[in-house]
Amino acid sequence: MKVELSDQVFGFVRSLPPEPRKRLREALRRLASERGDLRALEGDLAGFHRLRVGRFRVIFRYAMVGHAHGIRCEFADERSIIYQVFAEAARHLQAP
Repeated sequence: MKVELSDQVFGFVRSLPPEPRKRLREALRRLASERGDLRALEGDLAGFHRLRVGRFRVIFRYAMVGHAHGIRCEFADERSIIYQVFAEAARHLQAP
């Protein structure tokens, strides 16, 4: 399955120090096989899922990526703030 990163996720991963960046990149590679600490979100974020990588979270959804079904990673940040920040941003995204 193809994994596509939003500009925010791409920039967030690039901004990390080497070790956390390496762990997050590896987790994103495993996400293509739907492996990792994954969980469906509920409430206002229903339709989205999260990938947990240590203290970081990546919020994603299943979507068309190119001409095939894939995974679109929408937002990444530290666990302490990601859900509040993404809930605001998600109002502009249409969850499947």
